[in-house]
Amino acid sequence: MLDDEQVASFIDNGFVHLPEAFPRSLAEECRAVIWRDLDASPDEPETWSTPVATRPDYASPPFVAAANTPRLHAAYDRLVGAKRWAPRTSLGGFVIRFPGNEPAVLDGWHVDASFPGPESSPTDYLSWRVNIHSKNRALLMLFLFSDTGESDAPTRIRAGSHLDVARILEPAGDAGLDARELARRAEPATVHRPLAFATGRAGDVYLCHPFLVHAGQPHRGTEPRFLAQPNLSPAGGARATEPGSAYPVESAVLRATRR
Repeated sequence: MLDDEQVASFIDNGFVHLPEAFPRSLAEECRAVIWRDLDASPDEPETWSTPVATRPDYASPPFVAAANTPRLHAAYDRLVGAKRWAPRTSLGGFVIRFPGNEPAVLDGWHVDASFPGPESSPTDYLSWRVNIHSKNRALLMLFLFSDTGESDAPTRIRAGSHLDVARILEPAGDAGLDARELARRAEPATVHRPLAFATGRAGDVYLCHPFLVHAGQPHRGTEPRFLAQPNLSPAGGARATEPGSAYPVESAVLRATRR
């Protein structure tokens, strides 16, 4: 269970680092599956892609188990509310960064979109949208499946940027903004925020507010970095509109928009 200090940090900074959220042995098992699917080997750098490879959703048992540990379920309850989120039946897409110090398109500052609009394209994720209610997304999550130090392309985070994004989204109402427009507005609006990095060991998870501004970066280390970015979907219950009845993910939005 997250303690009060961790919850307060989530509201203020937009994320909480949960060490040993799932077993390291599961991370090793899942990496072996991904290496096989990439037709590559951890012992043969000549088989590695640069700068990045992606893998689609994985729904096999070790991946589902990693997303559904008691420690993670307790944290979901604390941040989103019991029975207000849907259990993961897979682990979402993976981003694998390889050494080489080469940039990639995902290195730009952005907020992850969560639903398609009337003019969105299924093949253009940047045309998808985000609204003030964070439709279809309760949390952004970063699952570390490999040890990730400062040189190993950890996700960059603008701490506290979720508060700025809430203020940008509020006037757009239910329709929200598409990912391109939101990134265009959010990048300058959050440039003053301090940087944090999603470093840690295989088995660690960063639970993030869905409005958090984040970015990839080139890999300056020596070992490939494996990261899953599943969405935690909401389930049941209207969003709170008063601070006294709000869970932390909502409290942050209310704090930002009521100033």
